[in-house]
Amino acid sequence: MNIQIQSLHFSATSKLKSFLQKKIQKLLIVDDSIINANVYLKLEKPESYDNKIVDVKVHSKMGEYFASKQSNSFEESTDLVIQALRKQILKSKGK
Repeated sequence: MNIQIQSLHFSATSKLKSFLQKKIQKLLIVDDSIINANVYLKLEKPESYDNKIVDVKVHSKMGEYFASKQSNSFEESTDLVIQALRKQILKSKGK
């Protein structure tokens, strides 16, 4: 699976990128036909609370899935996005 990570208005650390890749790789357990994933990290108003946004778009042979979550840390946002994508994939498989 090909994972592209883009950070807007800041530069992501290698630790954050490896964390994201590890979490997205876990989606392969649910759907092994995932082709690629595009991850967008956004920082909204740096001085405010809950300003870290993670958008993930996943392309699979079964379809496309998208989730966007916002919280106080990129790691927390990533966890929420992965949960949302997992639900979408499982729902799609159930049809």
